[in-house]
Amino acid sequence: MKRGWMRFWVSGSVVVLAGCALVGAQTPKAPKKALAHRANELTLAGLRPGRDSVERAVKLYREFGDGQSQQSDESVWFDQCRDVSLIVDSDMAKRIQVIRLAPWGGSTAHCGGVPPSPWKTGLGLRVADSTAKISQLYGEPDSKSPSSRDKQQLELWYYAFDWAGPDVPQVMELLCTREQDGKPGRVVEITLAAPSL
Repeated sequence: MKRGWMRFWVSGSVVVLAGCALVGAQTPKAPKKALAHRANELTLAGLRPGRDSVERAVKLYREFGDGQSQQSDESVWFDQCRDVSLIVDSDMAKRIQVIRLAPWGGSTAHCGGVPPSPWKTGLGLRVADSTAKISQLYGEPDSKSPSSRDKQQLELWYYAFDWAGPDVPQVMELLCTREQDGKPGRVVEITLAAPSL
């Protein structure tokens, strides 16, 4: 090769290599896999297990009764218009440890035009909401397993919130009907438990 051509070839190679490096630097990197949506829950029916007392529940829900005691450590309120019960289990100091919302199944009240139940999770999940709303609010559960109640085939959605730290309730369980004939499943029961359980 002649000396002039050699200089041109080396210069051209440097330009091409620099251009490749520039293009490589501008090529967008493959996006990292998005983290799965997760959200923890602190309250149910405006009460925080492990923190709130039965006395606070009595003050909050006086309109639904005085929290009829079924056992020494359990208090129950009934919302007859919406046919839902609120059950709290407490320790010896009357501090709430477990909160549960479930259908009452004994309502004969005919209440027209009532707003949605005030009994819901902190993120807004209520009994009778669709299972699609559960996933939207909390992400996928840690596990799903078959369950039943009163001969009805159900599914138990289990969430453990220990990843969110020691100061939050550690477990939320949702009992749901199963999806059937293209209709989404529905929430039948919501339970939120304190970290100590």
